[in-house]
Amino acid sequence: MAATVAVIAGAGAGLSASLARLLGKQGFRVVLAARNVDKLSALVQETGAQAVETDVSDAASVERLFEAADKAGSLEIAVFNASGRTRGPIAELDPEAVKQALLVGAYGGFLVGQQAARRLVARDSGSILFTGATASLKGFSGSAGFAMPKFGLRGLAQSMARELGPKNIHVAHFIIDGQIE
Repeated sequence: MAATVAVIAGAGAGLSASLARLLGKQGFRVVLAARNVDKLSALVQETGAQAVETDVSDAASVERLFEAADKAGSLEIAVFNASGRTRGPIAELDPEAVKQALLVGAYGGFLVGQQAARRLVARDSGSILFTGATASLKGFSGSAGFAMPKFGLRGLAQSMARELGPKNIHVAHFIIDGQIE
């Protein structure tokens, strides 16, 4: 029987590292995705996870991530924890920084969700999990560049849940505020 795989996109030292440890202990082969995989070397050594350099805002890069996951086994869980963030007064926000935040935080979620859905529909089960923040529910002064991608990610998760739930695929969006050590 093929090993079960968990992909964690937007891997870092906080929530993603905790999930990698937990899923690894539960027998999953964990595939971590980050723009800079060097920062994951200690976590990879600790957990036996595989790190794949990935730009979640690039369709080809996300496809390569999931091809690597396919080689590790059968996808069961995909977690999207990547985030683009830019803050400041609306009149002073750098349009390119906001565009990048949207590409990473919302479009990246779509790309990861799409690749995961293709695999999970084929196996008739699995979970796709998206992490949000209170900014997914309401925008705050000075946080338009963060709220926009988080709102978009929440809408994506809701649409995917309604489409994929009847196909035995659980899609969830979690509100998690603050840094996790």
